[in-house]
Amino acid sequence: MRLADLCDCVGVQIDPSAGGSKLYVGLEHIDSGRFICRNMGRSDEVQSAKFSFQPGDILYGKLRPYLDKAVLAADHGICTTELLVLRPKDGIDPQFLIGVVHSPDFVAHAVSGTTGSQHPRTSWTHISEFRIPAFTPPEMSLIARVVWRAHDALVANEELTSKSLATKWASLQTVMTGGVRGEPLKEESIGSVPASWHVNRLGEIAEIAYGAQAAVANATDPSLGTLILTNVNLDLDGHINLDKRRYYKIPVSHRERLSLKKGDVLFNWRSGSADHIGKTVYFDLDGDFTYSSFILRFRPHRSVTSRFLFWWLTHLRRIGFFTAQRNVSSINSVYNASLSATIPIWFPENDEQNEIVGILDGINSKIDLHRRKAASLDELLKILLHKLMTGQIRTADLDMPQFVDDSVVEAA
Repeated sequence: MRLADLCDCVGVQIDPSAGGSKLYVGLEHIDSGRFICRNMGRSDEVQSAKFSFQPGDILYGKLRPYLDKAVLAADHGICTTELLVLRPKDGIDPQFLIGVVHSPDFVAHAVSGTTGSQHPRTSWTHISEFRIPAFTPPEMSLIARVVWRAHDALVANEELTSKSLATKWASLQTVMTGGVRGEPLKEESIGSVPASWHVNRLGEIAEIAYGAQAAVANATDPSLGTLILTNVNLDLDGHINLDKRRYYKIPVSHRERLSLKKGDVLFNWRSGSADHIGKTVYFDLDGDFTYSSFILRFRPHRSVTSRFLFWWLTHLRRIGFFTAQRNVSSINSVYNASLSATIPIWFPENDEQNEIVGILDGINSKIDLHRRKAASLDELLKILLHKLMTGQIRTADLDMPQFVDDSVVEAA
């Protein structure tokens, strides 16, 4: 069966200003690889002609099809003309059709037919020729139930992650402004802090060092030297991301200063984006690592534990401290070593530091667990879509009652 045997491409244009406010879906509202639209706009927020859609339509992103953007419409509305409106033919389950256009084989097919280098687009003419086995309607419905079960589990896990992230940031604000002992507060330039907490400038309690000055954008060969962390390896949520790996040969004379140790705190001091100034991570990786010149390395030597310092600096970035205090040049926002040495570090005694760190690290562990589960579920969904849509696995081979009710199984 071709995609054209399963659906029609309808392109009914409508003026957003006509007929009152409607739901609006743009590419920015669609998450890659997800079957449903969790965020939408309104028609009074957009201009120029749009396509109308109805419940059961598939809104498929033809621009940059490798992004795998397509959703099943649950209501009436309008959408950008960068979305193709695919309407299932009579007897075709729309929940099956959304699985077809998210299958890895379909994505590869769509990408193979793109035109344009700056804004690559696929077309209905091309994707309409995509072929799948000629499943019966009951088997289509069974396949839909299986992949939607995996999809819904993935989305639920992502929602748990979002809720846990909200809890983390709320907890960070609470413990860094009120502590955990219920004591009186005092007002300082950064806001309220517990009355018993001490204050030092960062330069008084930690060694501050710049990273290596080296052009490593193309240094992807591990034989070149030690793995070097750059700005792109520091995530906004405080994690070290090693998806992009670069290498640097540390000069012998600089090895002590440039070699990272577990417990070092890394601080993004220079960036073209103000949002990334003050981005902080805690280094705890095994192996040999160094760091680039746009990163400062803080190594506490008294009073404050490394993990508490990480959370305190994360708190300061969250409340906008670094964007308010940074030096701004014509190109970059900077928070260099001299300025970083003046950062106020408010802190309690070590036992309360450890208690605060325990609370925040505990939440972080739950978030990491949710993310690992989401990654596994995402991979499972892709495998199911590939195996089921190509007929490599048939629904008769599965223990179907765990996915659907008996009436659907009997119909097949």
